[in-house]
Amino acid sequence: MNAFGLIQIGLILLSTTTISSLQCNHLPLQQRKVIENSLQLLDKMGKKFPQQCQREKMSFRFPEQVLKPRQKETVKVVIEEIFQHIFYIFSKNLTLAAWDGTALEQFQNGLYQQIEQLEACALKKQTHYFQSKEVNRLKLKKYFKKIDCFLKDKQHNLCSWEISRAEMRRCLQLIDKVIRKL
Repeated sequence: MNAFGLIQIGLILLSTTTISSLQCNHLPLQQRKVIENSLQLLDKMGKKFPQQCQREKMSFRFPEQVLKPRQKETVKVVIEEIFQHIFYIFSKNLTLAAWDGTALEQFQNGLYQQIEQLEACALKKQTHYFQSKEVNRLKLKKYFKKIDCFLKDKQHNLCSWEISRAEMRRCLQLIDKVIRKL
């Protein structure tokens, strides 16, 4: 390969890195928009909370302390993990949910895109976070496992999905509060 070809490759890599870092600098603003859009889509997916599901309400107790780390980079990693869990839950066995399919698909796509963006921005910091904050990571896993088990126990019925949708709304609102403080 000649010197001109190497220079071109170098310029492409440099511009890609610059663009990527610019996107990472605007990540809190992007996340706020994604969360706002996700909340709207959650509302659009289903109608009002069904009356017959009122007595089945469940308290999952989101571990709010995981959203109170001291470093911005750590917050991004925590949010990425939360988005991954939400994406996982909303990607399976939705046949009884009776939700607007287009809104659900847009919700899933928005989460997936945000996960990709967060992974690209936080890749280097992720290992440090997981080694130093394993307790918080386990708390998140336990929280989302409760939701997953609840759905399985209720055989993914309409009420279990509506309760889970309401819980994800609450979870996203907590994330939004943290992002606004960044």
